[in-house]
Amino acid sequence: MAVVSMSKQEFTRLDVLLRVQSGRLRIADACALIGLRRRQVFRLLRGLKQNGATSLLSRHRDRPSNHRLSGEVRALALSLVRERYADFGPTLAAEKLAAQHGCAISRETLRGWMIADGLWTDRRHRLPSPHQPRRRRECLGELVQIDGSEHAWFEDRGGMCTLLAFVDDATSRLMLLRFVASESAFDIISERAVPTWKRTASRSRSIATSTASSGLTPRTLWVARESRSLAARCRS
Repeated sequence: MAVVSMSKQEFTRLDVLLRVQSGRLRIADACALIGLRRRQVFRLLRGLKQNGATSLLSRHRDRPSNHRLSGEVRALALSLVRERYADFGPTLAAEKLAAQHGCAISRETLRGWMIADGLWTDRRHRLPSPHQPRRRRECLGELVQIDGSEHAWFEDRGGMCTLLAFVDDATSRLMLLRFVASESAFDIISERAVPTWKRTASRSRSIATSTASSGLTPRTLWVARESRSLAARCRS
């Protein structure tokens, strides 16, 4: 069984013609759907009946474009770029070729030629990815990530506030959700979060927050936690 690769337009034509063949669609409606005249629709139906779906494939597929530039123009442009504009980008090189040498080539055409010839590397391959892959932690409690979302959570019943989410990195479990005034270290380590932190984050090896300026570090949480414990023992 042969596999036929079709474009979206070709597949739409095939679907419409099959519906016409089965009697579910009129010729006039088929003309309106695929934007062709009755004579052209009948010609496509005749080809579909004789040669199957392959008759709907474009005859220009896998053939060079009739509007492509000649190989001589390509060789001339690349030789000029290699000799005089090797350190130029495609946009500036295309402008220089047109102004200095009368060789008018679009910058995107020249960009493709330069990439294929090794004279230019596109930005995606030139710059390293700023995001390094990181594997998730293996056990619950190894890393708790804290992030805040400022929003009008209570609509017109209250002012703007921030929802703090404490998420375990290994299991994506929500360890704690709190509404606070702002995403700051004081709100994150407030008294309301202490009971949950005693059971979860107190055993965490590391803590991550999205607010670098908040000054929240594992040491900060440890100091705050120990200070509360000492104060509680003194009161008792």
